[in-house]
This record gives sequence, C-alpha cells and structure tokens, in this order.
Amino acid sequence: MADAALWLLSLLDSTIRLAAPLVLAALAGLYSERAGVIDIGLEGKMLAAAFAAAATAAVTGSAWLGLLAGIAASCLLAGVHGFACISQKGNQVVSGMAINTIALGLTAVLASAWFAMGGRTPSLEGAARFGEVTLPLAGTLSGVPVLGPIYADLISGHTLLVYVAVAMVPLTAWVVYRTRFGLRLRAVGENPAAVDTAGISVPALRYRAVLVTGVLCGIAGAYLSTAQGAAFQENMTAGKGFLALAALILGKWRPWPTLAACLLFAAADALQTRLQGVPVPGIGEVPVQLIEALPYIVTVVLLAGFVGRAVPPRALGLPYVKDR
Repeated sequence: MADAALWLLSLLDSTIRLAAPLVLAALAGLYSERAGVIDIGLEGKMLAAAFAAAATAAVTGSAWLGLLAGIAASCLLAGVHGFACISQKGNQVVSGMAINTIALGLTAVLASAWFAMGGRTPSLEGAARFGEVTLPLAGTLSGVPVLGPIYADLISGHTLLVYVAVAMVPLTAWVVYRTRFGLRLRAVGENPAAVDTAGISVPALRYRAVLVTGVLCGIAGAYLSTAQGAAFQENMTAGKGFLALAALILGKWRPWPTLAACLLFAAADALQTRLQGVPVPGIGEVPVQLIEALPYIVTVVLLAGFVGRAVPPRALGLPYVKDR
C-alpha cells in the first residue's frame, strides 16, 4: 500500500512538472485567440525561447538573463506574427506555421554554429539553471501522515517557473473576466467592428494580446531548457505547443478548463514514461513507440468529440478591415 502511495505521489509530481509549460503555452494562446488571432505558432515561439534562454544562460551563467532572452526571442516572433496577421491582414495559419518552421531550423543551425555540439548547447549548472524552491516548513511537516508528504513532496520542491505557471491561471481568469482589458479582449474576438465603433483601436488591442502571448511562450520555453532541462536540444519542444493548443480548444478558451486539459495531457505523458518496459497481463510488453504516443492518442480521442462542441470566438482567424 505504501509503495502504491509513493508511486502515485511520484506520478502526480511529474504531472505538475510536465504540465507547467503546457499551461503557460495554452494561456498564451488564450490571450491571442480571445483577441481573434489564431496562433499555431506557439510551438515555434517556445522553441526559440528555449534556445535563447539556454544559450544566454550558458554564456552568462545566469538563469534570469536566460529567461529575459527567452522572452525577448518569443516576443520578437510574436511581433512578426502580429505584423503579418494584424497589419498586413495575412493568413494567420500560414504565418503560425512559418514561425514553427523558421524556429525549428534556425535554432538547430545557430546551436551548431555557436557551440559545435550537434544542435545542443552546453549543459547548465549552478546559477545558470532555476533550482528547486523549498517552501516554508516543508522539512518539518514531511513526517505528518498523508498531508505531510503531499506538501513536502508534491507542492514544495518545484522550480519558480512552475509556481509562475500555477499563478497565471487565476491571474488570467481575473484579467479576462474582471478587468477592462479582458472585456475589450473578449469583445474584439467576438465583434471587432463594435470595438472599433466604441473608439478603441482593434489593431492595438490585438497587438497587446499577441505580445502577452509572446511573454508567456517565452517563460514556457525558458522553463524547458533552464528549469526542467539543463540545456537546449534540437526540437526539444516535441509538439508541446500543439498539445497546448489542443488543451486550449478542449478547455473552450477558458482558463480553468484549459488547466484541467493540460493536467490530463501531462498525466498521460508522465504515465507513459512509467509504462515503458512494463509487461501488460495477457498481452506482454507493449512497444515503446505506442506507449510514447499515449499523450497524443489521448488528445485525438478527446478532440474527436468526447468533451462536446467547442465554439471559438466568432472573429477568430478573421482579419479586421475597417469600413471607410
């Protein structure tokens, strides 16, 4: 019984760690898509941020400078996406795919050219990485039955960026539903003409939303290479941006349901690492490739209609052209 409890606690701990970048990226997409701008370039912005953060941290020895570099790289791509989609009225899906493709190729080329390590950056140690944060009384309460291990091992002991991801969920819910900016954000994604009639600049509001997306994707990417990992590897996002986008759709563009979807995907990811090499009664050992595909299988099954119809913002993907 004790072994089962420890196994479950370990699974939940891994779920939280794996969910952090998904939550940040999904909330990033929420801001952009609530404003009416499709952003399938979450993957590319995360990847660029992961490289910029790891490269800067490796050179400077500072994880904080790495984080700032990651945010800057992501915001740069977010600005490019905004210029293409908002100012130039371009196709938002094509722009997002272009960002993904550019980030995938450019990060690998720059990593090889600058560090000559086969598409990797040097390993990060010490202050170049975000260390685990021990919450107050974690050691003292660890011996308390049930609640002690939950607090000491599950809630405490994560990096600062995990707690940032957790805090962003209620903060986003408050911003979107309780502030003037959130009201305008939702309005511009539903009826940009009405927002324009009220004397509010639709392009300016959408640019602000896209830049918020850039900041959150920057934090998510930096987390992958300087907190969860200790270096940048080629294509280290491995589809997490698309999983985050799927979580956003499953959550119907609302913060709390989106968090639940991210936790579900992260739990499937954490579970698949524990199932590798474990024989299934009556079947035998399941191929590793099938187990590794578990998070994506869960995504496809859920998107197939098990959570009901997801209705996006009405102006999503439609460039706004002001009537003259």
